[in-house]
Amino acid sequence: MQKKAFTLSEILIALVVIGIVAALTIPALIENHNQKAWSTASSVFKKKLEEATKQMNAEGTLAGYSSTRDFINELQKHIKINKICAPDKLYQCFSDEIMWGDEKIELNKMHQTRHWGLDDWNTELIGLQFSNGVNGIIAYNPNCQQDQFNNQITGTNCIAMLYDVNAFKRPNSNGKDLGSINIATLNNVCVANINGNCYSKAFLPERITYDECMKIKDKLGIKSCMIQYNIDGEYWAGAVKRCGGVSNMPTKENLTEIYEYMHKGNYDENLNLFGLDYFPTYVHTHNLFSGIESNYYSAVAIDLRSGKFHQTSNNTPENGEYRWSQYVYAVCIE
Repeated sequence: MQKKAFTLSEILIALVVIGIVAALTIPALIENHNQKAWSTASSVFKKKLEEATKQMNAEGTLAGYSSTRDFINELQKHIKINKICAPDKLYQCFSDEIMWGDEKIELNKMHQTRHWGLDDWNTELIGLQFSNGVNGIIAYNPNCQQDQFNNQITGTNCIAMLYDVNAFKRPNSNGKDLGSINIATLNNVCVANINGNCYSKAFLPERITYDECMKIKDKLGIKSCMIQYNIDGEYWAGAVKRCGGVSNMPTKENLTEIYEYMHKGNYDENLNLFGLDYFPTYVHTHNLFSGIESNYYSAVAIDLRSGKFHQTSNNTPENGEYRWSQYVYAVCIE
Protein backbone atom coordinates (compact mmCIF):
# COMPACT_ATOMS: atom_id res chain seq x y z
CA MET A 1 0.00 0.00 0.00
CA GLN A 2 1.37 3.39 -0.95
CA LYS A 3 1.56 5.89 1.95
CA LYS A 4 0.36 9.42 1.26
CA ALA A 5 2.63 12.21 2.50
CA PHE A 6 1.80 15.85 3.18
CA THR A 7 2.78 18.18 0.42
CA LEU A 8 4.94 21.19 1.09
CA SER A 9 2.01 23.54 0.51
CA GLU A 10 -0.12 21.64 3.02
CA ILE A 11 2.62 21.86 5.64
CA LEU A 12 3.02 25.60 5.00
CA ILE A 13 -0.73 26.15 5.32
CA ALA A 14 -0.77 24.22 8.60
CA LEU A 15 2.12 26.31 9.93
CA VAL A 16 0.34 29.53 8.93
CA VAL A 17 -2.84 28.42 10.71
CA ILE A 18 -0.85 27.47 13.83
CA GLY A 19 0.90 30.87 13.68
CA ILE A 20 -2.39 32.74 13.41
CA VAL A 21 -3.92 30.82 16.33
CA ALA A 22 -0.80 31.46 18.40
CA ALA A 23 -0.83 35.15 17.52
CA LEU A 24 -4.45 35.40 18.66
CA THR A 25 -4.19 33.38 21.85
CA ILE A 26 -0.68 33.85 23.26
CA PRO A 27 -0.98 37.64 23.93
CA ALA A 28 -4.25 37.02 25.75
CA LEU A 29 -2.66 34.24 27.79
CA ILE A 30 0.32 36.47 28.63
CA GLU A 31 -2.00 39.36 29.58
CA ASN A 32 -4.07 37.07 31.78
CA HIS A 33 -0.91 35.73 33.43
CA ASN A 34 0.43 39.25 34.00
CA GLN A 35 -2.86 40.44 35.44
CA LYS A 36 -2.91 37.58 37.94
CA ALA A 37 0.72 38.25 38.88
CA TRP A 38 0.06 42.00 39.36
CA SER A 39 -3.08 41.31 41.39
CA THR A 40 -1.24 38.86 43.65
CA ALA A 41 1.71 41.24 44.11
CA SER A 42 -0.69 44.08 44.95
CA SER A 43 -2.52 42.03 47.57
CA VAL A 44 0.74 40.92 49.17
CA PHE A 45 2.13 44.46 49.26
CA LYS A 46 -1.04 45.98 50.74
CA LYS A 47 -1.07 43.24 53.40
CA LYS A 48 2.54 43.97 54.38
CA LEU A 49 1.86 47.71 54.49
CA GLU A 50 -1.23 47.14 56.62
CA GLU A 51 0.75 44.95 59.01
CA ALA A 52 3.42 47.64 59.33
CA THR A 53 0.97 50.44 60.13
CA LYS A 54 -1.02 48.17 62.43
CA GLN A 55 2.16 47.50 64.39
CA MET A 56 2.81 51.25 64.53
CA ASN A 57 -0.66 51.73 66.00
CA ALA A 58 0.04 49.07 68.63
CA GLU A 59 3.26 50.87 69.56
CA GLY A 60 1.62 54.30 69.61
CA THR A 61 3.78 55.63 66.76
CA LEU A 62 1.12 55.94 64.05
CA ALA A 63 -0.21 59.45 64.72
CA GLY A 64 1.24 62.83 65.56
CA TYR A 65 3.45 63.67 62.56
CA SER A 66 3.30 67.01 60.76
CA SER A 67 5.01 65.83 57.58
CA THR A 68 5.14 62.77 55.37
CA ARG A 69 8.90 62.58 55.81
CA ASP A 70 8.62 62.30 59.60
CA PHE A 71 6.08 59.51 59.20
CA ILE A 72 8.37 57.61 56.81
CA ASN A 73 11.21 57.77 59.33
CA GLU A 74 9.05 55.60 61.59
CA LEU A 75 7.49 53.49 58.84
CA GLN A 76 10.85 52.22 57.62
CA LYS A 77 11.40 50.57 61.00
CA HIS A 78 8.52 48.22 60.13
CA ILE A 79 8.85 47.69 56.40
CA LYS A 80 12.10 47.70 54.45
CA ILE A 81 12.61 50.75 52.23
CA ASN A 82 15.62 50.91 49.91
CA LYS A 83 15.26 54.48 48.65
CA ILE A 84 13.45 57.70 49.60
CA CYS A 85 12.89 60.49 47.07
CA ALA A 86 12.09 64.14 47.82
CA PRO A 87 8.90 65.81 46.49
CA ASP A 88 10.83 67.51 43.67
CA LYS A 89 12.61 64.28 42.68
CA LEU A 90 9.79 61.74 42.64
CA TYR A 91 10.94 60.59 39.19
CA GLN A 92 13.92 58.92 40.87
CA CYS A 93 11.52 56.54 42.63
CA PHE A 94 8.55 56.38 40.28
CA SER A 95 7.66 56.58 36.59
CA ASP A 96 7.09 60.21 35.61
CA GLU A 97 4.19 59.34 33.30
CA ILE A 98 1.32 56.92 33.90
CA MET A 99 -2.09 56.01 32.49
CA TRP A 100 -4.96 56.78 34.85
CA GLY A 101 -8.06 55.46 33.17
CA ASP A 102 -7.98 56.90 29.66
CA GLU A 103 -5.86 59.91 30.66
CA LYS A 104 -2.10 60.20 30.50
CA ILE A 105 -0.89 61.77 33.74
CA GLU A 106 2.44 63.53 34.24
CA LEU A 107 3.68 63.14 37.81
CA ASN A 108 6.72 65.41 37.65
CA LYS A 109 4.72 68.45 38.82
CA MET A 110 2.86 66.71 41.64
CA HIS A 111 4.41 67.28 45.04
CA GLN A 112 1.56 68.14 47.44
CA THR A 113 -1.49 66.21 48.69
CA ARG A 114 -3.75 68.83 47.07
CA HIS A 115 -2.69 67.33 43.74
CA TRP A 116 -4.49 64.17 44.85
CA GLY A 117 -7.65 66.00 45.91
CA LEU A 118 -6.63 65.90 49.60
CA ASP A 119 -6.63 69.63 50.34
CA ASP A 120 -7.08 69.30 54.10
CA TRP A 121 -4.01 67.07 54.55
CA ASN A 122 -1.56 69.79 53.48
CA THR A 123 1.48 67.49 53.43
CA GLU A 124 4.04 66.62 50.78
CA LEU A 125 4.34 63.60 48.50
CA ILE A 126 7.42 61.42 49.01
CA GLY A 127 8.74 58.73 46.66
CA LEU A 128 9.70 55.28 47.96
CA GLN A 129 11.32 52.13 46.61
CA PHE A 130 10.60 49.07 48.73
CA SER A 131 12.88 46.06 49.03
CA ASN A 132 10.24 43.79 47.47
CA GLY A 133 10.46 45.67 44.15
CA VAL A 134 7.42 47.89 44.60
CA ASN A 135 7.75 51.61 43.82
CA GLY A 136 5.45 54.09 45.52
CA ILE A 137 4.52 57.70 46.16
CA ILE A 138 3.10 58.23 49.63
CA ALA A 139 1.46 61.04 51.61
CA TYR A 140 0.64 61.21 55.30
CA ASN A 141 -2.56 62.48 56.90
CA PRO A 142 -1.59 64.56 59.98
CA ASN A 143 -5.15 64.19 61.27
CA CYS A 144 -5.01 60.40 61.50
CA GLN A 145 -6.07 58.69 64.71
CA GLN A 146 -4.55 55.84 66.68
CA ASP A 147 -5.63 53.62 69.55
CA GLN A 148 -3.02 51.29 70.99
CA PHE A 149 -5.68 49.04 72.50
CA ASN A 150 -7.71 48.63 69.31
CA ASN A 151 -6.15 45.94 67.11
CA GLN A 152 -8.70 46.69 64.38
CA ILE A 153 -6.94 49.94 63.47
CA THR A 154 -4.74 49.18 60.47
CA GLY A 155 -3.53 52.72 59.81
CA THR A 156 -4.58 52.78 56.17
CA ASN A 157 -6.67 55.91 56.83
CA CYS A 158 -3.43 57.69 57.74
CA ILE A 159 -1.88 57.45 54.29
CA ALA A 160 -2.61 58.00 50.62
CA MET A 161 -0.48 56.11 48.18
CA LEU A 162 0.14 55.39 44.51
CA TYR A 163 2.16 52.22 44.02
CA ASP A 164 3.52 50.19 41.11
CA VAL A 165 4.16 46.48 41.68
CA ASN A 166 6.01 46.36 38.35
CA ALA A 167 8.56 49.02 39.35
CA PHE A 168 9.52 51.14 36.30
CA LYS A 169 8.38 48.53 33.77
CA ARG A 170 5.31 49.15 31.65
CA PRO A 171 2.34 49.28 31.34
CA ASN A 172 2.28 51.81 34.26
CA SER A 173 -1.50 51.73 34.10
CA ASN A 174 -4.11 52.01 36.84
CA GLY A 175 -5.94 48.73 37.43
CA LYS A 176 -3.02 46.74 36.05
CA ASP A 177 0.38 47.15 37.65
CA LEU A 178 -0.66 50.40 39.38
CA GLY A 179 -2.68 50.48 42.60
CA SER A 180 -3.82 53.27 44.90
CA ILE A 181 -4.90 53.90 48.48
CA ASN A 182 -7.14 56.82 49.49
CA ILE A 183 -6.40 58.98 46.43
CA ALA A 184 -9.45 61.18 45.87
CA THR A 185 -8.53 62.30 42.37
CA LEU A 186 -5.52 62.33 40.08
CA ASN A 187 -5.50 64.97 37.38
CA ASN A 188 -2.81 66.68 35.37
CA VAL A 189 -1.59 69.62 37.42
CA CYS A 190 -1.14 72.22 34.66
CA VAL A 191 -4.34 73.57 33.18
CA ALA A 192 -2.26 76.24 31.45
CA ASN A 193 1.46 76.56 30.78
CA ILE A 194 2.18 80.24 30.14
CA ASN A 195 5.69 81.51 29.45
CA GLY A 196 7.11 78.44 31.16
CA ASN A 197 4.94 78.79 34.26
CA CYS A 198 2.56 75.95 35.15
CA TYR A 199 -0.74 77.18 36.63
CA SER A 200 -3.28 75.08 38.50
CA LYS A 201 -7.02 75.20 38.08
CA ALA A 202 -8.58 78.18 39.86
CA PHE A 203 -10.31 77.57 43.18
CA LEU A 204 -12.22 79.50 45.82
CA PRO A 205 -10.08 79.35 48.98
CA GLU A 206 -11.50 78.11 52.23
CA ARG A 207 -11.15 80.65 55.01
CA ILE A 208 -8.94 79.86 57.97
CA THR A 209 -9.07 81.23 61.50
CA TYR A 210 -6.63 83.64 63.06
CA ASP A 211 -5.28 80.91 65.34
CA GLU A 212 -4.71 78.54 62.42
CA CYS A 213 -3.04 81.31 60.45
CA MET A 214 -0.69 82.05 63.34
CA LYS A 215 0.37 78.40 63.49
CA ILE A 216 1.33 78.17 59.81
CA LYS A 217 2.31 81.71 58.82
CA ASP A 218 6.09 81.35 59.29
CA LYS A 219 6.19 78.05 57.44
CA LEU A 220 4.16 79.42 54.50
CA GLY A 221 5.74 82.89 54.30
CA ILE A 222 2.75 84.87 55.58
CA LYS A 223 3.92 88.13 57.16
CA SER A 224 0.91 88.81 59.35
CA CYS A 225 -2.44 87.27 60.20
CA MET A 226 -4.79 90.15 59.71
CA ILE A 227 -8.13 89.05 61.03
CA GLN A 228 -7.94 88.39 64.77
CA TYR A 229 -11.36 89.91 65.33
CA ASN A 230 -12.97 88.84 62.05
CA ILE A 231 -15.06 85.77 62.89
CA ASP A 232 -15.32 84.80 59.23
CA GLY A 233 -11.62 84.14 58.93
CA GLU A 234 -9.19 84.97 56.18
CA TYR A 235 -9.56 83.71 52.62
CA TRP A 236 -6.20 84.86 51.29
CA ALA A 237 -4.31 82.91 53.95
CA GLY A 238 -6.49 79.93 53.04
CA ALA A 239 -5.27 80.27 49.45
CA VAL A 240 -1.65 80.40 50.60
CA LYS A 241 -2.19 77.29 52.71
CA ARG A 242 -3.62 75.31 49.80
CA CYS A 243 -0.80 76.38 47.46
CA GLY A 244 1.78 75.36 50.04
CA GLY A 245 3.28 78.81 50.59
CA VAL A 246 3.48 82.37 49.29
CA SER A 247 6.24 81.30 46.90
CA ASN A 248 3.71 79.12 45.07
CA MET A 249 1.30 82.05 44.60
CA PRO A 250 1.42 84.32 41.51
CA THR A 251 3.30 87.61 41.50
CA LYS A 252 1.77 90.68 39.85
CA GLU A 253 3.80 89.83 36.73
CA ASN A 254 2.38 86.30 36.75
CA LEU A 255 -1.17 87.62 37.05
CA THR A 256 -0.55 90.00 34.16
CA GLU A 257 0.54 87.12 31.93
CA ILE A 258 -2.60 85.18 32.93
CA TYR A 259 -4.70 88.25 32.04
CA GLU A 260 -3.00 88.56 28.64
CA TYR A 261 -3.45 84.83 28.03
CA MET A 262 -7.15 85.05 28.89
CA HIS A 263 -7.73 87.83 26.37
CA LYS A 264 -5.69 86.46 23.49
CA GLY A 265 -8.20 83.71 22.72
CA ASN A 266 -11.84 83.03 23.50
CA TYR A 267 -12.40 84.57 26.94
CA ASP A 268 -15.29 82.27 27.87
CA GLU A 269 -13.35 79.16 26.80
CA ASN A 270 -10.37 80.27 28.88
CA LEU A 271 -12.65 80.86 31.87
CA ASN A 272 -13.80 77.27 31.52
CA LEU A 273 -10.19 76.10 31.19
CA PHE A 274 -9.30 77.64 34.54
CA GLY A 275 -12.58 76.53 36.12
CA LEU A 276 -13.85 80.07 36.78
CA ASP A 277 -17.56 80.62 37.44
CA TYR A 278 -19.77 83.68 37.34
CA PHE A 279 -20.96 85.47 40.45
CA PRO A 280 -23.91 87.84 40.98
CA THR A 281 -23.47 91.25 39.39
CA TYR A 282 -23.03 93.05 42.70
CA VAL A 283 -19.52 91.63 43.14
CA HIS A 284 -16.45 91.94 40.97
CA THR A 285 -16.14 88.73 38.98
CA HIS A 286 -13.10 86.73 37.96
CA ASN A 287 -10.55 88.11 40.38
CA LEU A 288 -7.38 86.22 41.26
CA PHE A 289 -5.25 86.56 44.39
CA SER A 290 -1.57 87.29 44.17
CA GLY A 291 0.87 86.18 46.85
CA ILE A 292 1.36 89.79 47.92
CA GLU A 293 0.12 91.12 51.23
CA SER A 294 -0.96 94.74 51.33
CA ASN A 295 -1.68 97.29 54.00
CA TYR A 296 -5.04 97.84 55.62
CA TYR A 297 -5.82 94.16 56.20
CA SER A 298 -5.83 93.16 52.57
CA ALA A 299 -4.05 91.34 49.77
CA VAL A 300 -3.42 92.30 46.14
CA ALA A 301 -5.63 90.77 43.43
CA ILE A 302 -6.25 91.32 39.72
CA ASP A 303 -9.53 91.80 37.88
CA LEU A 304 -9.25 89.52 34.85
CA ARG A 305 -11.75 91.61 32.88
CA SER A 306 -9.87 94.89 33.13
CA GLY A 307 -6.35 93.81 34.06
CA LYS A 308 -6.37 96.26 36.97
CA PHE A 309 -4.94 95.44 40.38
CA HIS A 310 -6.78 96.20 43.60
CA GLN A 311 -6.76 95.37 47.28
CA THR A 312 -9.14 92.79 48.68
CA SER A 313 -10.43 93.57 52.14
CA ASN A 314 -11.03 91.19 55.00
CA ASN A 315 -12.77 93.86 57.04
CA THR A 316 -16.28 93.21 58.30
CA PRO A 317 -19.32 95.01 56.83
CA GLU A 318 -19.64 96.84 60.16
CA ASN A 319 -16.41 98.63 59.30
CA GLY A 320 -17.98 99.96 56.14
CA GLU A 321 -16.34 97.64 53.61
CA TYR A 322 -17.73 94.58 51.89
CA ARG A 323 -15.73 91.38 52.34
CA TRP A 324 -14.63 90.94 48.71
CA SER A 325 -12.16 88.18 49.54
CA GLN A 326 -14.79 85.45 49.65
CA TYR A 327 -15.38 86.01 45.94
CA VAL A 328 -11.72 86.03 44.90
CA TYR A 329 -10.26 82.95 43.24
CA ALA A 330 -6.69 81.72 43.52
CA VAL A 331 -4.35 79.69 41.35
CA CYS A 332 -1.11 78.00 42.36
CA ILE A 333 2.17 77.98 40.46
CA GLU A 334 3.22 74.36 40.28
